[in-house]
Amino acid sequence: MTDQRPWRPTRRRLTDTLLAAVAPVAVCGLALGGLSTWTAYGNAGSPARIEVTEGKVFVPFGATPVTAAFFRITNSGGATDRLLKVTTAEAGPGALTLSRHVMTSSNTATDETVASVGVPAGDSLDMSPDSLDVIVPAKKGWEPGDLVSFTLHFEHSGAVKTLAVLVVPGQDSI
Repeated sequence: MTDQRPWRPTRRRLTDTLLAAVAPVAVCGLALGGLSTWTAYGNAGSPARIEVTEGKVFVPFGATPVTAAFFRITNSGGATDRLLKVTTAEAGPGALTLSRHVMTSSNTATDETVASVGVPAGDSLDMSPDSLDVIVPAKKGWEPGDLVSFTLHFEHSGAVKTLAVLVVPGQDSI
């Protein structure tokens, strides 16, 4: 014989059912509130916003075939971007390269070529002789104060054109 008692909601069954329904609703509400806050502050889907300023190029010294260029790259957007390469038609023959100044374990300095450099969201990248720079083939006739046009190529922001002024190393703070 089977038990033919009619189904009756008990207090325990009602409590379990209510808890099972409340948990997903609470999680969805919390997620929606977080995403709403994120969007309200302008961060949702905000692309990288790249600005390049303070371009400087060292005036070549003597018969040196290359010199260095430095820029301040600011990303005021909500996504990271990458500097892929730098180009100019106003330098001497040869390719421009990104170079990072590195101290080795034996306390000696060396420069290494890098393929690209990240520019974090909401942050700046300040190039300097002690960190990152652009190796530029020197052009005869460059004088302090001359302006050189550069194009910085970014992964997401595309090409950004800027000018850099020629400065004498040590006479201008970088």
